[in-house]
Amino acid sequence: MYLVVIGWLYVALMMAVAEATNTTGTVLGAIITFLLYGVLPVALVVYLMATPARKRAIRAREKAEAEQAARARQAAPPAGGSGQPDAGREAATDPVAPVREEP
Repeated sequence: MYLVVIGWLYVALMMAVAEATNTTGTVLGAIITFLLYGVLPVALVVYLMATPARKRAIRAREKAEAEQAARARQAAPPAGGSGQPDAGREAATDPVAPVREEP
């Protein structure tokens, strides 16, 4: 793709040089020729050709953010307590159970 872009800019530059060096041409005409025949069309084509890559990058970034959020949800215990004894990686109660007395 870049080879076509470079080739088109070269042709537009040569058109601008021909415009500037012609006996009836001007430097302002050469600049306008280069901008209108070279830079603007090439910028538009490059922008349109890069659209799928931009969309892939956006989708990849959103997927990475979703995976990171899912990992964060799994790692952090819920605010109200999970009911699981080792959710915070701590013992739920004393390691020795209390002895019950019979009446």
